[in-house]
Amino acid sequence: MASVTTKLPTPQLETGAAVHLFDDWFDPIETGLREQVRTFIEALIRGELDAALARPRYARQVEPKDSASPGLAGHRHGSRTRTLTGTFGTQQITVPRARIESPDGTTTEWKSKALRAYQRRTVAADALIASTYLAGTNTRRVRRALVALFGGAVGKDVVSRTWRKVKTDWEAWNRRDLTGQPIVRLILDGTVVRVRLDRKATSISLLVVLGVRLDGQKVLIAVKNMGGESEAAWRALLDDLVARGVNTPELVIVDGAPGLEKALAALWPQLPTQRCTVHKHRNLLAHAPDRLHEEVSADYTDMIYAASAKEIAERRKAFLRKWRLKCRAVADSLEEAGDRLFTFTRLPTSQWRSARTTNAVERLHEEFKRRIKTQTVLPSAETAAMLFWALLASGQISMRKVDGWQTLAEQPADPIDLAA
Repeated sequence: MASVTTKLPTPQLETGAAVHLFDDWFDPIETGLREQVRTFIEALIRGELDAALARPRYARQVEPKDSASPGLAGHRHGSRTRTLTGTFGTQQITVPRARIESPDGTTTEWKSKALRAYQRRTVAADALIASTYLAGTNTRRVRRALVALFGGAVGKDVVSRTWRKVKTDWEAWNRRDLTGQPIVRLILDGTVVRVRLDRKATSISLLVVLGVRLDGQKVLIAVKNMGGESEAAWRALLDDLVARGVNTPELVIVDGAPGLEKALAALWPQLPTQRCTVHKHRNLLAHAPDRLHEEVSADYTDMIYAASAKEIAERRKAFLRKWRLKCRAVADSLEEAGDRLFTFTRLPTSQWRSARTTNAVERLHEEFKRRIKTQTVLPSAETAAMLFWALLASGQISMRKVDGWQTLAEQPADPIDLAA
């Protein structure tokens, strides 16, 4: 018995040919503009050659005595056809050629400054490809995203080559001199990403150092890929920063990783350190049964977000007295952090919100992982660090000033005895 269906045929089956969205979207303005692009580019390069030789095509060479700037000695010799892809699409252009005479009698090929040798794409096109990649699109999907603009001239290999051009700026940034930077605070934290290492997916750590300038602006100081967050890994990163001129900050905010704290203690033993209160909250909950989580959170929040240092000290003592009896592991976890969990109380109250946690770096980690979600595994460890930097360097991610930046110039108060 034949089945009966009410499903209607799709437009593709009706026409007998594959029809894609945007195929029939004709724009006379864009079309007319692109038709004029070729003429403009060719005129631009011809004008550049005319200026170099100080004469238009078919004109005689100007003698030095007849002109203050006679131009280069040389002659034209035909032209060549080149393909150029830009935000205007892909164009076949005719480029003039010339031989330039050297003082020793030899000749060299004239090189245009507007269109470099072997250049196939404009700088604006490369920037667009790279920014699309940074927006969270993997190399294969960039081609599909930009097909209407470039007419299919951009494949995943082009995206990869364009991205590798960013490496020059990345290497220069890693070597830059940091002497004289008005950094008053450092925020350090690491995150784990998956990369391809020896043809296998491997987890590595990205160690990130965020700085706070005297004017309150947050800036990325360093990002480095390491095998983990050991003391040696952090010490290597910090030693490099010191060697490049980073001054000793007034405060360091950390997540409580043992390796990081040991590295800081060895490098700056007297430096005030603030343990992240959010990380410590997670540690407390990890030491308590699930049924006590809500109660632990309420007591901890009341303590950390009290209005004054005196209230914090009183609530800290009360927290320890209560939880030593109710769940000893919670009290021990709080005592493990010591006064480093309350270093922020030495600062003006307007700075407490920004000084209590490593949230400034944590937000960058979250945004970075959101952008690379479509790629699952990054090509290499170096690519991971470079991508993190490029998201900030390109403006894809921006950072605002810290809360209470107006009082950053004030000196911290003497430590308050918060011990139980």
